[in-house]
Amino acid sequence: MSLYPYPQLVKLKREYLVEKKEKCKTDLRRERPRSRGLVPKKARFPAWQHFRNGDCGTMLGRKTFTADQYLYSKSPLLHHDFKQKKKKHVRQRFVEKNGHCNVSHGNIREPTRYLVDIFTTVIDLKWRYNLFIFSSVFITSWLCFGFIWWVICFAHGDFDPHEGEFTPCVNQVYGFTSAFLFSVETQTTIGYGSRHITPECPEAVFLLLLQCICGLIINAFLLGCIFAKVAQPKKRAHTLMFSNVCTISKRDGVMCLMFRVGDLRKSHIVEAHVRAQLIRSYTTPEGEFIPVLQEDLDVGYDDGLDRLFLVTPVVVCHEIDEDSPFWDMTPDEILAGDFEVVVILEGTVEATGMTTQARSSYTPDEIRWGHRFEPITTIEDGRYQVDYSKFNTTVEIPTPKVSSREIMGFSTPTSKRSSSRRSSSLSSGKSIDDESSGVVFEDELNGSVGNAVDKYGYPMSSGLSEEVRTGRVRVIPESKV
Repeated sequence: MSLYPYPQLVKLKREYLVEKKEKCKTDLRRERPRSRGLVPKKARFPAWQHFRNGDCGTMLGRKTFTADQYLYSKSPLLHHDFKQKKKKHVRQRFVEKNGHCNVSHGNIREPTRYLVDIFTTVIDLKWRYNLFIFSSVFITSWLCFGFIWWVICFAHGDFDPHEGEFTPCVNQVYGFTSAFLFSVETQTTIGYGSRHITPECPEAVFLLLLQCICGLIINAFLLGCIFAKVAQPKKRAHTLMFSNVCTISKRDGVMCLMFRVGDLRKSHIVEAHVRAQLIRSYTTPEGEFIPVLQEDLDVGYDDGLDRLFLVTPVVVCHEIDEDSPFWDMTPDEILAGDFEVVVILEGTVEATGMTTQARSSYTPDEIRWGHRFEPITTIEDGRYQVDYSKFNTTVEIPTPKVSSREIMGFSTPTSKRSSSRRSSSLSSGKSIDDESSGVVFEDELNGSVGNAVDKYGYPMSSGLSEEVRTGRVRVIPESKV
């Protein structure tokens, strides 16, 4: 124990560390050689090497430590105050939650490709750039044609003093300013009446026709870009919702990866269909590294379950079977995995007839094992009511903490769509009756939620042996034995 009070102890140690730091800096300046010469790199700055190695204070050798943090980390009384928190590893997303693709294109050798499709390029620009282009194109065209009008009037001698009768090319044009105003009036068809063209100059008539045609083309192009940008179907995707998390649990006797989609508008999405892809890196047996491998996840394409009638929120399921990449993965392996599940919803906007696409993604830490979504659709006063406050709410259900292969290995599928697919594997499997209790286990989730379960997630009262619960032996109904 120290003889000093606690605040004074902190102050004294802080002053000591500051003095030690200044002493190291002084030694560094004294021992720095004036000429580099042939002095070896490690021998040029001996004080600096001690400074970097931590001999002049451990807190100086760490860039993220201050004197206070060094003091508190060494003091047992204050160690918990400045304990360094471990930074959580943030996985890099391929697709953001809002649907934006986190991809940057660089080192493009032919940037002129964007100018070939200038209409799409202008639409993809941000609004501030669109407004700048809109204004600058009009002003530039007015200035150019105003200058040409001024040249025609100057060449005809409209600005010279004349005696007697003289017919100018354009009435009431006395300089560049009036010529610019006449150009604006001509292209925008304002026509105030004071300035007008005369048949004295044929070149002026031709310029009038040319400016009218150019003005129509500019108006059509720019107004078309503005209209297309305002009516972009991707804005419709803002009212299409994806759940913040996806779940893995049993549905109809089959392990499924599930996520929820919904539409907030009363105008529906026509021919809505959903797709899911697994994004991960992969190395082929030949040694080729594929940084972004896209694998399709079956969400019921063969059965037509991917086509949605999106009037109320729908839970989309991916059955985890032998063809699924999650078939052999345990909850811990999923959580530690380096992959991303990208979900895509496409359809036609009922109001405009244009195709829209909404995207989202789920990283491994957003996959909840042993959860299912809480129902949010109820019937009240003869109408279906949807409570969107529970859109992301999940309910935990008892699910073994093992892979889907182990779960389906000793669990009998009860759904109609899965029984036919599993019948061959079950018939070839080894069956067993647990003679200790005479119980034939049909479904590990049939027990009540309140029952005690063992480390494999099974009811303790089931009477199953260790081999049965670990999945080394499959159990099938007694009628099939």
